[in-house]
Amino acid sequence: MKIIECVPNFSEGKREETFHLMKDSLNKVRECKLLNIEPDSDYNRVVVTLAGSDTGIFEGAIAVSKAAAERIDMRNHKGEHPRIGAIDVVPFVPVKNTTMEDCIKISESYAESISETLEVPVYLYENSARKASRKNLADIRKGEYEGLEEKLKDPEWKPDFGDAVYNPKLGAIVTGARFFLIAYNVNLKSEDVRFAKEIGEILRESGKPKRDEAGKIIKINGQAVREPGKLKCVKGMGVSLEKYKITQVSMNLTNYHVTPIHVAFEEVKKEADRLGINVTGSEIVGLVPLEALLLAGKYYAGEKKYDEKSLVDFAIEKLGLSNLNPFHKSEKIIDYMI
Repeated sequence: MKIIECVPNFSEGKREETFHLMKDSLNKVRECKLLNIEPDSDYNRVVVTLAGSDTGIFEGAIAVSKAAAERIDMRNHKGEHPRIGAIDVVPFVPVKNTTMEDCIKISESYAESISETLEVPVYLYENSARKASRKNLADIRKGEYEGLEEKLKDPEWKPDFGDAVYNPKLGAIVTGARFFLIAYNVNLKSEDVRFAKEIGEILRESGKPKRDEAGKIIKINGQAVREPGKLKCVKGMGVSLEKYKITQVSMNLTNYHVTPIHVAFEEVKKEADRLGINVTGSEIVGLVPLEALLLAGKYYAGEKKYDEKSLVDFAIEKLGLSNLNPFHKSEKIIDYMI
């Protein structure tokens, strides 16, 4: 059986009735399993993780998107995380007995169907992107929901599916096929978000704008010159978590074979130490592949040999994954859930 993961991110992190509606929408979908639903009130965002066959995952993605569209209204939405719409991003990920090409086709079918059903513009990103300028999610999201109405007037930003018509309630949707992404946040013992933002800029692959001695951004032919970041396949930014009185370096690790979790964690610690800030732990939003934690466990174990369980426990301890909320292996590691 093919196993494909879908990890839709919705712009709602507070209302339980919306989460219940999402869960209920999946009850009648065959060959699709709800693995995890993880809301965050500060980000005002919920990450839903589904796994299933090619048919099941398509039907599940449609069902949960329609449920979210009933309850979420972007005209009333505020949150820390960048977003372009109520059904912000819907990625499809090959897990077992399937290919990236399979997931590209599913993302296109999803985009065609949901754009017609909800009358919402849809953009394709990552491996599904039809233009180089749309491969990166951050580029599509630029200007966010608030700038979308104006963006749709630009022929360059004609959606891949649906009409270039502004939907004030739902905004736009981004979908595509990608490698397994790990949403990973490192906790800083500081309420000053400037430190987290600085570290995010230093580490993320896209880096930051280069500045002259006066602090002005250097531009060539109207384009800002950028200083590349330290870590490949990493997107990063700084955010505040008011309920915990901390800040976070919030990262997306788009290929954990290139930049593993433990490398990102240790680099944040180095930069935080330089700034005189303590790192108290980290968190994984959504699910994580077993392999990613085993890589971290082996790194921290050094030359010593441990079994799988011990390596996973070692990674959880050294990365401080239970710093904010308990990290339950049976609920967070995708291999243990499928």
